[in-house]
Amino acid sequence: MIKKLSFFKKRVIRYLLLLTILSFIISLFALRSNYEHMVSLRSALYRADKNNGNVSLALTNLQKYVTSNMNTNLSSGNGSIYPPIQLKYTYQRLQNKISTQASALNTTIYTQAEDYCQSKIPIGFSGRYRISCVEQYINTHGLASEQIPKALYEFDFVTPLWSPDFAGWMTLITAILGLLLLISILVNVWNSYFNS
Repeated sequence: MIKKLSFFKKRVIRYLLLLTILSFIISLFALRSNYEHMVSLRSALYRADKNNGNVSLALTNLQKYVTSNMNTNLSSGNGSIYPPIQLKYTYQRLQNKISTQASALNTTIYTQAEDYCQSKIPIGFSGRYRISCVEQYINTHGLASEQIPKALYEFDFVTPLWSPDFAGWMTLITAILGLLLLISILVNVWNSYFNS
């Protein structure tokens, strides 16, 4: 009877070892799949940013996926840039638009300054009075090109340590099977040590 029990224990340990290894391999593939999907979503975001596509939708898709799936960290290691998502093309387009609008407005203000100073200072006076009048008008009415904070176009999302997706459940199952395997081995060692 003891021989049969010992054989049964060894068989359980073998099956647990086999299931743990199989579960571990499946977990690795599931985690890899999560990472690859994150990379494809990040690439779609970069394409949308570069080609003036729907950046908002691509950013939302990436954010939802990264914050709800494990192994989707955006950074590429210690030497990577931070924050990892920087929408430089969207930022440049908006900055150029604001600069163009400010330049056009400043041109209009300069024309208004010339008209104002010409009516205020007649032609008979020296031009230096008119120049100082134009400069003063521009300083009080002119616009400087506004800088948009870059931080508004830089993003980082937190990846959960565990998530209830396929990779998360497989990782949990692997951990449980590994724990059962360890307990079985310890019980087997304990019994063989005290039964000898």
